[in-house]
Amino acid sequence: MAESKRMKQQQWHDNAFPQIIEADGTDNLSEYLTRAKPQLDIDLAKTGAILFRGFAVPTVNDFDSAVEAYGEENFPYADSLSNAVRINLTPRVFTANEAPPETSIFLHHEMAQTPIYPSKLFFYCNIAAAEGGATPICRSDILLEILQDENPHLVDDFANKGVRYTHSMPGQDDAASGQGRSWRSTLGVEDQDSAETRLSDLGYSWQWLEHDALRVTSPRLDAVRTLSDGRRTFFNQLIAAYRGWADERNDPAKSICFGDGSAIAADQMQVAIDLADELSFDLQWQSGDVALIDNFLVMHGRRPFKGKRKVLASLIK
Repeated sequence: MAESKRMKQQQWHDNAFPQIIEADGTDNLSEYLTRAKPQLDIDLAKTGAILFRGFAVPTVNDFDSAVEAYGEENFPYADSLSNAVRINLTPRVFTANEAPPETSIFLHHEMAQTPIYPSKLFFYCNIAAAEGGATPICRSDILLEILQDENPHLVDDFANKGVRYTHSMPGQDDAASGQGRSWRSTLGVEDQDSAETRLSDLGYSWQWLEHDALRVTSPRLDAVRTLSDGRRTFFNQLIAAYRGWADERNDPAKSICFGDGSAIAADQMQVAIDLADELSFDLQWQSGDVALIDNFLVMHGRRPFKGKRKVLASLIK
């Protein structure tokens, strides 16, 4: 296999981002992942994202088999505290997001707004959109590196204070919202008493609202993460929460604060947003593509699209 020369990639510290591995349309991705995993893990730790293009991955079951062949423990979506409405197609594969096609999903680390999150993600493009629908990805270590040079005081605040997230959930799934998963599904419970017990165990505070809705505030969570090799990343859900947590129950302006309860100023968020937008790489999907993302190193999102688009996901603990 060889890295693609056709797509212009970013270069960070002598590593292409994303790394692109191309096949001739007949190679079996499951066999390749089993055989190449040791080197792929080394490469993933360097670059944060690997795109597998031109492999024979025509169906959901083929994608499921490829993820299984990678050989790491599944992170079931049902066990997560994510607020996105998603539909499981197999025990390990689910729709990436059921939000309407005109909805932008802004950059984030998967489930970083909760105490429970995966280490890696697989994405699979079963059907590419007729127009739009790219997945923007952004190196969070590079973002933090530049932010540290430009605004060290802000980085110190994020690192030392951490962050809290506030979100309101409906009693039943609301597929019209990118954050519309019900509190019953999110918490894996059926009644309010059980919900309160789960939230208490997780360190959340909460308030019951009208129409069976529930507002929760997370415990203090890290906004900066230190990786095993000493690199630091902007590991959080701040940009997505601030820009995108908007529906009839939620106001993005009230979704985040520092971990000590103090406000994160709009100009502080704008610094991080502008830099992330500048650093983003749009992954333009082709049907059959599979991408492997290091969730601690790389943020991702979704551009609006037209036509039918089917991008699926699978999480790794």
